[in-house]
Amino acid sequence: MSTVFNSVNSTSAPSRIAFLFPGQGSQAVGMGLDLYQNSPAAKAVFDQVDEALGLSLSRIFFEGSEDELRKTINAQPSILTVSLACLKAMEEALGQDRMPKADLMAGHSLGEYTALVAADVLSITDAVRLVRERGRLMQYAADLREGSMAAIMGMEDADLEKICRETNTEISNTNTPDQTVISGEKSAVEKAMELANARGARRTVALAVAGAFHSRLMEPAQEGLAKIVNSLTFSDPSVPIVANCTSLPLNTAEEIKQELISGLCTCVRWKDSVQYMTQAGITTFYEIGPGKVLNGMIKRINTDAEITNIYDQESIQLLTV
Repeated sequence: MSTVFNSVNSTSAPSRIAFLFPGQGSQAVGMGLDLYQNSPAAKAVFDQVDEALGLSLSRIFFEGSEDELRKTINAQPSILTVSLACLKAMEEALGQDRMPKADLMAGHSLGEYTALVAADVLSITDAVRLVRERGRLMQYAADLREGSMAAIMGMEDADLEKICRETNTEISNTNTPDQTVISGEKSAVEKAMELANARGARRTVALAVAGAFHSRLMEPAQEGLAKIVNSLTFSDPSVPIVANCTSLPLNTAEEIKQELISGLCTCVRWKDSVQYMTQAGITTFYEIGPGKVLNGMIKRINTDAEITNIYDQESIQLLTV
């Protein structure tokens, strides 16, 4: 796919287009089915993933139950697969001449793995196997210590950081100027929510997740993830990928490996990532994959950004008009 994108580095002229890929929580039963039925390129992705995993993952997200799809080991490879199917169907519909050329890419947590395939770092086969194993390891870590996550809205960073110190929780996602996610043991997160509400947070919401992702509670998964990451062949990206951990571009295979391993226990700095892309000259964002979660976040970070969602056959066909 390297012919689709124009390669830049951090010292080149300002970028204009970014491809973004969603993370866990964007899944929904039925996603991707219309692409499977209408796009040969998308169908090839689904078939390739099922063959690589030795199971019908597509059945789970086409027609399975919400509970089955929500399992981390299923949700993560499913979202990656549908996101890549959207990208392939988009390329197929527009052709090389009309396909937008990304100057930067980024993905929210799991979405970073989708960006690796889009930027020619990993093959689809290796990426989906890696992500399924990542999901299994994260669930393993979550089962060892019961953890949870909560979104805190309308609170100053310093005030929330103080609450985290008091409750032994951690900031795990800085999504927008108005929304931060915390992680930790379930009882600690509940206490942090109580304190946040008492100290002026506009709203607190417990998230329906399997564990305390992007916190030290994921440390038991790191060794296993490092083992599989180091067993795979990574290439340097054809397009720089803005890292979750640092909000800076990744330009080499080795940088990417370290990012993936560190990312399990490190905060996803999405707000800073979007701000970096904006400062780098990005004016147009394509959110490619199920849902519109990133769309809403970007609008709260950069009100001037142009955002296009690519999530089904209809949204792709609108690009061809």
